[in-house]
Amino acid sequence: MWLIDSSIGRKFIMSITGVFLVLFLLFHSVMNIVVIISPEGYKAICEFLGANWYALVGTSVLAAGFVIHILYALYLTMQNMRARGQQRYAVTKKQNGVEWSSQNMLVLGAIVLGFLILHLYNFWFKMQFAELTGIETGAHDPANGAAYVAELFSNWVYCVLYIVWLVALWFHLTHGVWSSLQSLGLNNKTWFPRVKVISNIVSTIVILMFVAIPVYYLLGCGAGC
Repeated sequence: MWLIDSSIGRKFIMSITGVFLVLFLLFHSVMNIVVIISPEGYKAICEFLGANWYALVGTSVLAAGFVIHILYALYLTMQNMRARGQQRYAVTKKQNGVEWSSQNMLVLGAIVLGFLILHLYNFWFKMQFAELTGIETGAHDPANGAAYVAELFSNWVYCVLYIVWLVALWFHLTHGVWSSLQSLGLNNKTWFPRVKVISNIVSTIVILMFVAIPVYYLLGCGAGC
């Protein structure tokens, strides 16, 4: 099958699923930033998403593309390691003109994946899943997302780890977004540099919206600064 056996097919799958990843993050960054603008508005969003199956299906489709992106990246990594054999242990020099994030996408991806599991446990399992199933996951009300976010980010260690994760995600996105668009054919010499700049700007805005939340609570603004 050309999607798996050819390099073009593999790049196509990673690019398409990468678009799902970006849309997933864009949706959640816009939704999450509401928690520091209007806690009541964020609570309403949580109640809507928890009880509305249409919203749940849409989120699940984006999340499915996200998961496929991660699993396929792991599959390609294992394939590359088997193909290189003992050469994978050889020390290689940094190639001129190659971005640091490009050479370390596996490491960045591993950091993102590791913390993503913790993030999903804290925010999806304890909030949306708990509300849908009615199971007890703690003392908080799963529909009262603003109160739970304030409680979680009252822990400065979690805030710092969250920001470190977001930095790794920023490096991953700033390379991955324009690289995906290039693989999909947007590599015109005139427009590609502009696409790359726009991609980096969008990636930065998304990450800054995520970062604003732990910083907001670290500064004590959740209690009224």
